[in-house]
Amino acid sequence: MSAVVKDLVQLNADLQEQKERIDTVDFKMITFSLAGKAYGVDIMNVKEIAKADKFTFVPNAASFVRGVYNMRGDIIPIIDLRQFFHLPQDKKTDGQENMLILRIHEQVYGTIVDRIDKVVGINHENIQPPHPIFGDINIKFITGVVEKEGELYIILDVIRIFSQKEKSDDAAPIQVTEGPYLAKPAADKAADQRAVTDTAIGFIKEGLFALRRFSTAYINETWVRKRFNEWSIGRDKNELQLKSASDADEFLSTFASPCTESFWDGDYAQAVKNLLPNIEANNINVWNIGCGKGYETFSFACILKTKYPDKQIKIWANDHDVMAISQAPNMVYTMTEIPDYCHDFVVKGNNGYSFSPVIKDSIVFEFHDVTNENTLPALDIILIRDVLSYLPEQDQTKVIDSFKEKLKAKGLVILGKNEEFSEVDWTSLSKEPVSIFSHNG
Repeated sequence: MSAVVKDLVQLNADLQEQKERIDTVDFKMITFSLAGKAYGVDIMNVKEIAKADKFTFVPNAASFVRGVYNMRGDIIPIIDLRQFFHLPQDKKTDGQENMLILRIHEQVYGTIVDRIDKVVGINHENIQPPHPIFGDINIKFITGVVEKEGELYIILDVIRIFSQKEKSDDAAPIQVTEGPYLAKPAADKAADQRAVTDTAIGFIKEGLFALRRFSTAYINETWVRKRFNEWSIGRDKNELQLKSASDADEFLSTFASPCTESFWDGDYAQAVKNLLPNIEANNINVWNIGCGKGYETFSFACILKTKYPDKQIKIWANDHDVMAISQAPNMVYTMTEIPDYCHDFVVKGNNGYSFSPVIKDSIVFEFHDVTNENTLPALDIILIRDVLSYLPEQDQTKVIDSFKEKLKAKGLVILGKNEEFSEVDWTSLSKEPVSIFSHNG
């Protein structure tokens, strides 16, 4: 065989080998865009892609930290790569950010990018060394560059970006503080701890509303924070979140007022009676919201009749539970169920004991949603235990404002034991064991 033929055969073999090498895919990357340029990340570091628009703010965090995010019960820090690399940002029209969820060693991060494109497969031998002309970011965070189908991709070294090496003056790696929160170093450890606590409580609030429609606002903020301190004892930082309805129920287990869904016992009834003021008017009007099957309504009616034996008492008892409110007027009990202070106001029937006409005739049980308007006369007392906390915050404000309009001067509101009003408009008469406020208007 001539030398020319041998050279041609060798050249053809070399070209075939090169083609096979090019066609062999041994590296895959997720591609995305930042400030109009194409980037890639090793697919082995990508846990998933996602969209989100609500992040919980982290006090004292670096400027590129958008906050933390609750992803199916896992709290992850969210890093805006555009901010981290000082790049211009696309304007969002739908409010949601595109995120790559990365797993770096044992830590998960959310990284915000402009747009997520596709999975691209290449041969790693085609990756070229990085050069400053290929990007607007520090070359130390670039693994290399590669061309594929006419597109040039800058491959980011996310391991190095999220490493904990010593900071340099130029584009230092992201630093991780205790737990899953990213923050600037701070000399004041107490301030850092407060920031972590506030963030954790923020997720508790979100979980309570999502799982049990419990809204944290100023009426119960004090209790939520106190309960968090109790509840978090012995729990790992990664467990300071509510992942299920049973978790929410455990957290709320100490919230309910005494004698919920039962007659008020003698001690609680006496405490309420002692706090009721002298009322000169002949008629006493009461609004009982969230009365359920009427246990607290009948309890309160007996207390009022004992406290004000010569007054005309009228109680409008409302609930949005149709079944409960329909059963309330006709409930029958055994004598052992009825507390002693109510015994003078019950009568015996064929099937057991019920309340006498002097009590029953003073109560109007009606289906009603407290967030809707109703027509009631001026009120002396509003009884609403543990109801406001299960309304959205905007409805809480609406209902409380309606109380100010409906109550007489110095009218009373009896709240749940762990609820309170602002002292700007209300005067606290008692918080333990009964939470009672008088309207200042």
